[in-house]
Amino acid sequence: MDASTMLRCAAERFPSRPAVVGTGRHLTYAAWDDRVTRLALALARHGARRGDRVAVTMRGGEPLASLHLAVQRLGAVSVPLSTRFDAGETRYCVQDSGARLLVADDSAQERGRAAAGDGCTLLDAAELDRAADRENGAAPAAPAESDVAVMLYTSGTTGRPKGVPRTHRAEYSAAVAHAVQTQQRLGETVLGVMPLFHTMGLRTLLTSVLVGGTWVGQAVFDADEAVELIRANAVTSLYLVPTMYWSLVRTGKLGAADELDRLAYAGAAMTPSLAETLVSEVGPRSFVNHFGSTEIYTFTINPDVGAKPGCAGRAGIHSRVRLVDPSVGAAVDDQVRAGEQGQVIVSMASAEAFRGYWRRPDADAKAIRDGWYFTGDLAVADDDGDLWVSGRVDDMINSGGENIYPDEIEAALVRCAHVADVCVVGLPDERWGHAVTAFVVPAAGSDPVVAAQATMDFARAQLPSLKRPKRVISVDAVPRSAVGKTLRRVLAAGDYTSRGEVHV
Repeated sequence: MDASTMLRCAAERFPSRPAVVGTGRHLTYAAWDDRVTRLALALARHGARRGDRVAVTMRGGEPLASLHLAVQRLGAVSVPLSTRFDAGETRYCVQDSGARLLVADDSAQERGRAAAGDGCTLLDAAELDRAADRENGAAPAAPAESDVAVMLYTSGTTGRPKGVPRTHRAEYSAAVAHAVQTQQRLGETVLGVMPLFHTMGLRTLLTSVLVGGTWVGQAVFDADEAVELIRANAVTSLYLVPTMYWSLVRTGKLGAADELDRLAYAGAAMTPSLAETLVSEVGPRSFVNHFGSTEIYTFTINPDVGAKPGCAGRAGIHSRVRLVDPSVGAAVDDQVRAGEQGQVIVSMASAEAFRGYWRRPDADAKAIRDGWYFTGDLAVADDDGDLWVSGRVDDMINSGGENIYPDEIEAALVRCAHVADVCVVGLPDERWGHAVTAFVVPAAGSDPVVAAQATMDFARAQLPSLKRPKRVISVDAVPRSAVGKTLRRVLAAGDYTSRGEVHV
């Protein structure tokens, strides 16, 4: 199965059902299928051919969703780029991918002009959209499921973005897995606000097509507008990162979304306090923690966050998962004993898996060994066999000869009444080697120095001495990627402005 045929099948089954609504164009499945074909023909008129890469830098919503599907209807490869990339990063990804076309909307024209050239033609998204109105012809032949459908560039937390090519088979399998694992129903109505340059955004879109649902597009996330879209369109299912859920909760209006009964999250850890708040306000029938990556969509699934907040669960329907020694060069059979912390590795035999990074044999050698993908995530299995993610191999803090992981410290400190957000890193220290350091964003109305001292006091009461911060620094914001991943390296590199701090 391929993405183009998925949409064609949905249009044949449910031609008059609303497929796309929200802040942009509203289309039935029949109209959306026609729109995607017209866009594919317009791209072909500009020289795009089967197998070509077509890069896209646009805000979200229907125009981007339609274009993404149109590229695949043509048999080309969609390369959606992060809207947070600067001109240099955009240029790097365009050149690295070998894109023939780069489509940019009005928010990205400057980046587009800087990135195009050397065999890549810049197209204006609005002009391409108007050109599609004039097209009239048969849809191109469907691509093979073994063809590459999309190449995502991982913004990651370190280094240059890496290209992750994914086949139609992997994209379809991931959509099926998402539908099963998050208990999506036929005709589900979902909020389409996660960016399509991220695997969560693509999964929401393709799964909505798979189940003949309605995708409620929002071009750029705004919490108040999102709540209104959820209520006005009777949205039944959300799949978001925790930072978005926090924003929705803070509107004070999420509890009034009467039809909403399915929640899922991924991309970052969710604190137990946020999970408890969502259970209280929404009362979801299904609340799922999805643990995975761009490379292999599903590692594990916790199908009941309400019962086990923070738990990552066990292997998904297509996955095999192991915990192995976290040391560099550990073998795939070097599994840790029950109750010990290990690195999560996932079988590359998963139908949801990529085949390897684009033109990065060095990255393949680091991450793929003997048919297993080394995720870099650390976890412990509980007595039920469910995983609890404890951090990243790269995030480990060695302080006084002990290995410490930031996640559980952050989960404790965020409960302090003076803290709105927190990030824990290890900063160089003459005595400790690296000192556990908490960067906190003060809660509204809290003085930065008072918030730092309150955090230190809270840590003394809640954490064992080994895990208590040696320094607490108040900052305006915790640096995060476009999808909410904490960028610890930014703080570790000293790229912050202190608003007040305290020391042990």
